[in-house]
Amino acid sequence: METPKNPTSVNHRIREGLSRVAVAMRSDDWNRAKTAGLNPAQLSILETLEGRDVGMGVKEIAVHLSVSQPSATDSINALERKGLVEKRTGLDKRAVVVCLTAEGRAVLTSSAKTDTSAEQAVDALAEHEQEELLISLVKMIRHLQDIDAIPIQRMCASCRYFAPFKHTDAAKPHHCNFVDASFGQRDIRIDCREHEAADPAFRAATWDAFQKG
Repeated sequence: METPKNPTSVNHRIREGLSRVAVAMRSDDWNRAKTAGLNPAQLSILETLEGRDVGMGVKEIAVHLSVSQPSATDSINALERKGLVEKRTGLDKRAVVVCLTAEGRAVLTSSAKTDTSAEQAVDALAEHEQEELLISLVKMIRHLQDIDAIPIQRMCASCRYFAPFKHTDAAKPHHCNFVDASFGQRDIRIDCREHEAADPAFRAATWDAFQKG
């Protein structure tokens, strides 16, 4: 039995907390998906495809969502029947990729209007708490990438355009070379459409500079 004199580890309690948040987020996803006439897996695929104009292969989608390829195929086929995705010939002309249709983008736009319980919980935090939580999540995601638990995400921290702490302005210390603009800690992206993965050496150097800053 856990007591103040015999507590579980901080690691354990943080994981407990994240699991509680995950329960609320899964409920949010079910509600959003149901409103759109989908299930959460189908909605996740639409969200994964958003901003990826060249599309993604079925295997790539399955890896990104940590599901089996047959499960991903079933969901993609259902979305195709609904007219929300379409299959096209890939850039190398040999592979088939899955792309969002205009109807799929409309469904995403509509579902994004829902004010979820998880978003309300984040809004309840003070601005500095939101920023600290965001940076902590970036660090956790980066570690998960390093141990191959998840694929490389479209984060600033793994992007070749990211220049951390390039500026002396405390409010906007970072620089994005893609848009040639400075930005702040709370503007760090988890999933950016313009992301281009940097090579491993550049990613390591960028991460080192980001942490030291």
